[in-house]
Amino acid sequence: MRLHVVSGKGGTGKTTVAAALALALATGGRRTLLVEVEGRQGIAQLFDCPHLPYEDRRIAVAPGGGEVYALAIDPEEALLEYLDMFYHLGRAGKGLKKLGAIDFATTIAPGLRDVLLTGKACESARRRVQGAFAYDAVVMDAPPTGRIARFLNVNTEVAGLARFGPIHTQAEAVMGVIRSAQTAVHLVTLLEEMPVQETVDGVAELRASGLPTGGVVINMARPPLQAEDESDTGRRLTPELLEAGLLAGGIKPTRPLVASLLGEADEHASRIELESTGRALVRGLDLPVYELPLLADGMDLGGLYRLAEALREQGMA
Repeated sequence: MRLHVVSGKGGTGKTTVAAALALALATGGRRTLLVEVEGRQGIAQLFDCPHLPYEDRRIAVAPGGGEVYALAIDPEEALLEYLDMFYHLGRAGKGLKKLGAIDFATTIAPGLRDVLLTGKACESARRRVQGAFAYDAVVMDAPPTGRIARFLNVNTEVAGLARFGPIHTQAEAVMGVIRSAQTAVHLVTLLEEMPVQETVDGVAELRASGLPTGGVVINMARPPLQAEDESDTGRRLTPELLEAGLLAGGIKPTRPLVASLLGEADEHASRIELESTGRALVRGLDLPVYELPLLADGMDLGGLYRLAEALREQGMA
């Protein structure tokens, strides 16, 4: 795989997973490029670095001497680059930007915007320097699951803009990369009802569009509270058993304490049951499934390296 597209419902941590995957893929002396297309500067926040410009910038070193570069794709800058490449506008293109024409074009033609964003990512995956690929892999922090199929299927988007000419040619080249065996679209989910359902729907939409699905990453998975954690644990815990356990631990089993603990046990059992159902739905998609733990200390750069190691151990990189 050369192009890894990472999507997921908002709030599932897709940017974090994309960053961890880029680190994992760079392990052992390789070079990866982490691409942002939504203009949120989420990558810069994760790596605690200055805002990313419209150029490749090294942001991290992976275990074994690998390097992670990052790029924030700006639609206006990408269009200027495109105009200069195909129409040799040069300074004239920058004049159009000052007049607001570039912003106007990308606003009234959202299909063009997606062609530019995906096109730059695909160009990065194909770029060569002295005959060798500039990057061993490119990871795209893509739009949410609800938009991912339409975002990647740029041929459909560009049909209303041009049926021939440079724009059409560019869209065809982009789709040649996206639909190839070198590309995989990974979806990130949490073991909660809405993210899991959106993941199931997203996989179905990707398959219907003929887009290459990769794997599903279950993010922020919480460990069980005890060794034998079953969905009915809390419901099997009777007041009598709880009182006996408290007495054995030297704690007086008052009614408020017993009621509170029984409530927590029941809530925990409900969560385990929900997660078990969600995990079964995800595994039923017939795709590779990877799990990343919930980091109790929150997310920082050290946490990203731990998640990257977890992805490597599970064979995603």
